[in-house]
Amino acid sequence: MTDRSVYLQAGKAFHAAIAEARRFVGATAPNPPVGCALLDAEGAILAVGAHHRAGTPHAEANALRSCAERGLTDRIATAIVTLEPCNHTGRTPPCSEGLLATPVKTIWIACADPNPKVAGGGAARLEADGREVRWLEREQHHIPDGPTLLMQCQGLIAPFIRWSVEQRAWLTVKQAVNIDGLMVPPTGRTTFTSNVALDLAHRLRRATDAVVTAGGTVRADLPGLDVRRIDDHTGRKPRMLVVCSRTREVPQNWLSMAERRFDVIFSDSVEEVPQRLAEAGVLWALVEAGPTLLGELRGRSLWDDWLRIAVRPDSNEDFSVERRHDATPLALFDELAGAVLAGRSECV
Repeated sequence: MTDRSVYLQAGKAFHAAIAEARRFVGATAPNPPVGCALLDAEGAILAVGAHHRAGTPHAEANALRSCAERGLTDRIATAIVTLEPCNHTGRTPPCSEGLLATPVKTIWIACADPNPKVAGGGAARLEADGREVRWLEREQHHIPDGPTLLMQCQGLIAPFIRWSVEQRAWLTVKQAVNIDGLMVPPTGRTTFTSNVALDLAHRLRRATDAVVTAGGTVRADLPGLDVRRIDDHTGRKPRMLVVCSRTREVPQNWLSMAERRFDVIFSDSVEEVPQRLAEAGVLWALVEAGPTLLGELRGRSLWDDWLRIAVRPDSNEDFSVERRHDATPLALFDELAGAVLAGRSECV
């Protein structure tokens, strides 16, 4: 197979692995979402797998099982993984050993394990057994859509890195504004965004592990904040809902409703929110609140990325993304990919 063919097949397989991992974003915490694709010697995809939930098999194990169930294990020649295979035993066996039990010759890895104690261990174990390890980051410009694929793989694990390295949850702010830059919908309406933007909002809720709002927002809007316009993850445990309020005064009927859907907590200090969420196992939280809380988050640099939905006079919308890090999970949303690439990065 020529180098060009290898790169074409690697790109196709990375697309498949990422697509499978994206299906479970929001379901895997405190683990990151991961995808894997297994190819034969001709570059045909034999199986794809993803990590579904903490404590269940990893992406590689699910893909390997799919091959085994169909008698395809002996045909495995290449593995594509969005995250370096683990080389340690936790609640599940090491994925490196699972791959070594097959005839796989080449393993493409998008991102190294972010845990400094184990980073490189999986790749080293595979190489020690004579398998070829190739890195998407090093060869991205040879692969069709390589930089975008890498950006998406990095987006899959960005909140996990924030959580595991800094013990803080990733905060994504979602802000909709009108032509005047105000967060005020027309009289008689609770929103001024389109169905497209509303669908995006509910997909963001599905993808995140918690919602952060403000007491003032609750009193003014009585927001539902749950996933309604699309199906949520099956069997999902209640997400955390943080209400930032020094008085803790919210309507009792709203609180009763919220407690049936969420694990509701109150916080009188916005500074404590990222760490408090992380302690509860939250990787990624969506902030849906008014200008006061958003102003505090910006002023204290507590946000990680900022999605702004600007409604034009013709009722169409412009998406823009600010980010404080090189990677962002917003890159996983196709309609935001352009905004992420064009967005201002204020890396810290």
